[in-house]
Amino acid sequence: MFRLAIVLALVFSPVAALSSYLITYAEYKRHFPEDLRRARKFSLTFALMSFIFFTMMIILAVIFIDKFLPK
Repeated sequence: MFRLAIVLALVFSPVAALSSYLITYAEYKRHFPEDLRRARKFSLTFALMSFIFFTMMIILAVIFIDKFLPK
């Protein structure tokens, strides 16, 4: 079951991180048009946080399902 968590995390966490990056970059680029480096830095920070968050949530969800739901 842990393999499933790793596969799901490797598939969906990068998608969430990419979405987070694109959304925050578009917003920060609009709010800070003179400093695109700052917008990229903030966007990468949010993308990394999203990646870590979704990886942890997927792994915890699979562990929870495996432990508490009947097989």
